[in-house]
Amino acid sequence: MAPALLLEQAFNGVQFGMMLFLLAVGVTLIFGIMNVINLAHGSMFMLGSYFLMQWIAWTHSYAAGVVLALLAIGILSLLLERTIIRPLYRHGHLDQVLATFGLVLFFNELVIVLWGRDPLYIAIPSFLSGQVRLFEGAAYPAYRLAITAVAVLVGVALYLVIAKTRLGMLIRAGAEKRLVVEMMGVDISRIYMLIFALGGVLAGLAGMMTGPLLAVHSGMGEPILVLTLVVVIIGGIGSIRGALIAALLVGVLDTFGRVLLPVVFGTGTGNALSNMTVYILMAGVLLWRPSGLFPSHAS
Repeated sequence: MAPALLLEQAFNGVQFGMMLFLLAVGVTLIFGIMNVINLAHGSMFMLGSYFLMQWIAWTHSYAAGVVLALLAIGILSLLLERTIIRPLYRHGHLDQVLATFGLVLFFNELVIVLWGRDPLYIAIPSFLSGQVRLFEGAAYPAYRLAITAVAVLVGVALYLVIAKTRLGMLIRAGAEKRLVVEMMGVDISRIYMLIFALGGVLAGLAGMMTGPLLAVHSGMGEPILVLTLVVVIIGGIGSIRGALIAALLVGVLDTFGRVLLPVVFGTGTGNALSNMTVYILMAGVLLWRPSGLFPSHAS
């Protein structure tokens, strides 16, 4: 394979990995701190794309569309936490799975009612529609570089908040000693509400940035949620560092697997193997470290 193509696929893998990281952070924090299994997380990814598309149509501005779509996802996440998720705190994981799976079905049908069944497309903003020359003979889409840069900046900002602020200290403490945090007089319900909203906004942001690269359709959040859960399991539940490293591993492995394996083994066998690579990685990690690469106590 030509060096230029290898470099392009490496960039694609990193970009995909950073998208998975934005999703995995929400899942790992919601489960690691709130002890809630939220299958509707992928729905926020889907709704991020739909909200962006609708707000662009109304405002005729990509920037305004992003801001308003993020605000809408944040408000929706707060409402869901208050009305649906909060009563589930005292229930077992089976109840949480059933309730949030119900939300998945509800949102999938809702977007069909509002936007129809046909796939929709979001145009790449004109100022990012060109290509950037990486070196002689190798160019890469400017939009893909931009969303990778945004994901990296969001990841850095999230790290600084979690590692350097009082709020981050309470979040990290709540991940391991929820009862102690409550005994210190902290309103843990507000922390939970903020974490859930943050997870929803990050998932929505990932959907907004990925939307112009995909066909936006009902149910688009479920496949990405499965990969997100794989990332969380590999990285270690509750670990932001683990989510980042695992997301990059999965993103690069999945991207190169889909490009190289069909060439090496033929289309049929190669495609089947490429669909298995990340799950083989997950199985190997669990055999070596059952708690994942970076359990929460190592965050």
